[in-house]
Amino acid sequence: MNKLKILNDPIYGFITIPNSLIFDLIQHKYFQRLRRVTQMGLSYMVYPGAHHTRFHHAIGCVHLMQQAVKVLRFKGVNINNEEENALYIAILLHDIGHGPFSHAMEHSIVNNISHEEISLLFMERLNKEFNGSLTLAIEIFKGNYHRKFMYQLISGQFDMDRADYLKRDSFYTGVAEGHVNSERLITMLNAVDDKLVVEEKGIYSVEKFIIARRLMYWQVYLHKTGIVAEQLLIRVLKRAKELTLKGIKLEASLPLQYFLNHSISIDDFNNDILNLFSQLDDFDIISAMKAWQYHNDFVLSNICEMIINRNLLKIKIKNKPIKNQSLEKQILAFIQTHNISRAEAEYFVFSGSISNQAYQLKQQGINILHKSGKIEDIVKASDQLNLKALSKPVTKYYICYPKVKV
Repeated sequence: MNKLKILNDPIYGFITIPNSLIFDLIQHKYFQRLRRVTQMGLSYMVYPGAHHTRFHHAIGCVHLMQQAVKVLRFKGVNINNEEENALYIAILLHDIGHGPFSHAMEHSIVNNISHEEISLLFMERLNKEFNGSLTLAIEIFKGNYHRKFMYQLISGQFDMDRADYLKRDSFYTGVAEGHVNSERLITMLNAVDDKLVVEEKGIYSVEKFIIARRLMYWQVYLHKTGIVAEQLLIRVLKRAKELTLKGIKLEASLPLQYFLNHSISIDDFNNDILNLFSQLDDFDIISAMKAWQYHNDFVLSNICEMIINRNLLKIKIKNKPIKNQSLEKQILAFIQTHNISRAEAEYFVFSGSISNQAYQLKQQGINILHKSGKIEDIVKASDQLNLKALSKPVTKYYICYPKVKV
């Protein structure tokens, strides 16, 4: 069987699968599930084209990692075949632990377990199936490998993950401001003393990358309609769990029923639960909501109907925290209108905050390599833009409430 397949990607054109192990991992049912998990959650309610999946993204990341390895080797950085393969595996599987609709599930299906932790569990399970051939990839993924630039390629402020998702999300949403020249940036990469650096001539591309990230967060990832949709989705699952624990049986797929019936933490994730989690995808949630919109529970049916028919709550975003009296006014009005309890009303009227930090100064930054050999952070190296301002977190506050006059 020919395992060195070529895939046609709308962003990069033809992508080659580098070896048979990568092919076998892509073919595995755990990875194939990512075809059924959207990359951007419910953002397609704002940007109709944003139906691309975690599968698309992971394949794109492998392609960019191939480019990065080629560039670094050309510049004399020694990367042996085992390390090269480990980099491909680590970037291919970096998002394998995402649940349905990506981030929304981390707050509802499981208890405060990040997708990175679940990704690691999947990788360790696959490592047993593939006779230990993922061991080095896991060490790099965890940041334990002594060659730190390899971890930076997987998870850094300019890594193959961000290089792909900014370009891909920009393409599928049609938001041109997020477009980054990933290939140009990768061509400028080098490694000095096992640290990832960008050569001085790539400085303007790095500036563009940081600004594109900031714009994509405000315009796309933190778009107010997307925030409402995700918050409602979190509340659907919270309510479904609440009803299930009271003994009310809800129509749902077997894996979804299990997670509604049980409170799962990271310590509970044995092989059986991991298998059940691997059967969950966007379709479980959508089909459940289609059934639940007709349930006799006021909260569950109304929120499901809102999401299914995109009849969402109103949202206002402010620069200052929402005043309690504003929230209270909306809650009391909703209780009066529908004759429901305060606890039920709080599913429809709530406030929260969103934060955007385009560049994190205190973390491992993006280092610029000057021709003199001097290495400095992009914030100090940049002469055109006040990148320091972009390294400060910007927080905004929102209030959501039903579209009725109060």
